Amino acid sequence: MSVKQDLRTHIKLLDSKEKLHRITKSVNKDTELMPLVRWQFRGLEEEQRRGFLFENVTDSRGRTFSGSVAVGIYAASTEIYSLGMGCPPEKVRERWLEAQARPIPPNIVESGPVHEEVHMGDSLLEHGGIEEFPIPISTPGFDIAPYTTASNWVTKDLQTGWTNVGNYRGQVKGPDRMGMFISPRNHGWNHWDLARQKGIPLEAALVIGGPPTITFTSGSRIPYGVEEYAVAGSLLGEPIDMVRCKTVDLLVPAYAELVIEGRISTEYIEPEAPFGEYTGYMGPRVFNAVFEITAITHRKNPIFCAIISQMPPSESSKMKKIAQDNNYLHYLRNQCNLPDVLDVTFDEIAVDSWCVIRMRKCNPAIVWQALYAVVGRNSTVGKMVIAVDEDIDPSDMESVVWALSYRVQPEHDMRILPYRSAGLDPSGHPPTKDIADNTVQKNFGSVCLVNAMRKFDYPPVSLPAKPHMEQAKKIWEELGLPRLKPRVPWHGYELGEWSERDREEAEWAIRGEYSRTGERAKEERKPV
Repeated sequence: MSVKQDLRTHIKLLDSKEKLHRITKSVNKDTELMPLVRWQFRGLEEEQRRGFLFENVTDSRGRTFSGSVAVGIYAASTEIYSLGMGCPPEKVRERWLEAQARPIPPNIVESGPVHEEVHMGDSLLEHGGIEEFPIPISTPGFDIAPYTTASNWVTKDLQTGWTNVGNYRGQVKGPDRMGMFISPRNHGWNHWDLARQKGIPLEAALVIGGPPTITFTSGSRIPYGVEEYAVAGSLLGEPIDMVRCKTVDLLVPAYAELVIEGRISTEYIEPEAPFGEYTGYMGPRVFNAVFEITAITHRKNPIFCAIISQMPPSESSKMKKIAQDNNYLHYLRNQCNLPDVLDVTFDEIAVDSWCVIRMRKCNPAIVWQALYAVVGRNSTVGKMVIAVDEDIDPSDMESVVWALSYRVQPEHDMRILPYRSAGLDPSGHPPTKDIADNTVQKNFGSVCLVNAMRKFDYPPVSLPAKPHMEQAKKIWEELGLPRLKPRVPWHGYELGEWSERDREEAEWAIRGEYSRTGERAKEERKPV
């Protein structure tokens, strides 16, 4: 057994380092669990944050679960992130740069703990399908269903055989059906589109609770054709052990807690979301892909893992920031031949939008090459990209503002590039009564300094609604957890773009009746 690849070893390590709260009190996954963890991101300094392991989980229907729920165990802080990588915080950059330069291919084994229990065929739903697992509601009061968030979706390029692992949200729509956020900006969408052209569904596997480094790489925007499994192995320092799926032709980590196998339909798409997103606003309802489950395999009493995202800073923004800082540094230095680049820093509050490049004094043409290279790598990354001198600290906002104020003449030193993907940025999506088709890119943004005031109605702030946060605060205080220092905003609230349907489906979700939303979505299917 590879101890390094076992998530339970990581959790024990967090416990031994006093970086874990074990919660034995009964906690409702639909209304209390995520608001409780959310408080540490709205009321504590980073060094006080911990991972949470909930060992007595219930839901709004009065059910209890044999497994537990882990949240914040990946990147509640930089120190927790570094423990998942097996190195001290100051070595994280070195490890990332090494992993990208020298990936380690995975190792195929015959069996592993993830196949301790197998549900497929006639036994697929014997334990309730995916309803067997305590999948939490991330933003109670606004989310319309439980969602998988530490979602490592495995798909394969049908032409080359290249395997991708991407982090996309997954909506529970029924015991054997999920919605998933997959768009033209994702590598998984390229795989889906190839399958659509061939007239066949796309095989996929959803991995929960594998080695932490797989979760680190799945959301890191590694270039197309580079396998996340291989980079994850290099981050870990050994090949990741893989087993073959039971019903699809894919490999998954042998030590994962849970794997959900199935096929993504290329015949129809369904309404999916609203869901609280990393931008700090609710992601709107869109027509998205449907994942039809063919098998579920898991360890005995699995630990269900979730990432707390939504309003930044969060575990998601911390994890994404660390990966992007180092991925873009490697990209600019090693793939764009720009050795004058010293540092790349994305800001947690706007991890896809705000990027600062620190450079040595050099030819201005080199500076512009670096700026254009950042926005050329990915259509969603880089709404504001700034090059600064060596004496500017890119992680210090006052330092950057100082440079912007006294080292820039806008007429000469700024450029605006149109036709960028708006992604989940609500400023690029004016309100509409129509449900957007997320498999077609229709909204575009730009690389620009922008007025940050709202110009039209926005979806709600993606924090749990006030009653749920207040209830979670009571539980927090009963548990004797560190004193909170709430920051505004500390609860979600509406900002104009929120329909009666949205309110109704969010209310169904916190009552445990989200299958009604799934059935409604099923009735609204349309051809691709």
